[in-house]
Amino acid sequence: MMCSFAVVSRGTLLTSIAMSNSSELIVTPRLDLHLIPIPELLLLHEDPDNPSLLANRNFTNPHNELSHEHSGPLRWRVPQVKADPAVNIWFIRWIVLRERKEIVGSISFHAPPDDSGMIEIGFGISQACRNNGFGTEALLGMWSWVITQPNVKILRYTVSASNLPSMAIISKFGFSHIGQQLDEEDGPEEIFEMPVADFKLGLKNGFTANNRS
Repeated sequence: MMCSFAVVSRGTLLTSIAMSNSSELIVTPRLDLHLIPIPELLLLHEDPDNPSLLANRNFTNPHNELSHEHSGPLRWRVPQVKADPAVNIWFIRWIVLRERKEIVGSISFHAPPDDSGMIEIGFGISQACRNNGFGTEALLGMWSWVITQPNVKILRYTVSASNLPSMAIISKFGFSHIGQQLDEEDGPEEIFEMPVADFKLGLKNGFTANNRS
């Protein structure tokens, strides 16, 4: 099943995001980013075929995001939430294509901001829904929300240099390349960061792409 969608210009995505004031829902031009509540998160991790999943939601999961082989960040986020339920506000959100009421991916910060105010993000888009700008739009929505939260000073994004689509996304925003790290599963990753003050300027004036190859 392929995603159909309303086209939004690149300029619109990179200059403005209209959001609700609720931490449970972030609204972008085409997407609704729904925070997964803890009971749903645990059920999704422990019993992904349970028919009660999404029973009270007004959207569906036709691409089986976060289930079985697509479980992605659940194995890391669930233990964190069990240890401290308060951290769930930073964690996994469904990326829902509003006009079709379908989940097209998920997005999550890796942890609350650390002592330096740095917060890192990751996301995944269903294969059938890629190359539509959903990743860029979801990132912009999440970052636009998180910069309003206390103690957040630096936005971080890490990616393998071989992941060309993700490298292209971070280039659009003009994040600075600050080094590399070795991920246990993904191998070498490039580290990109941007101070919150610079991101706010980008929201106001437009982002300047970096041209790092």
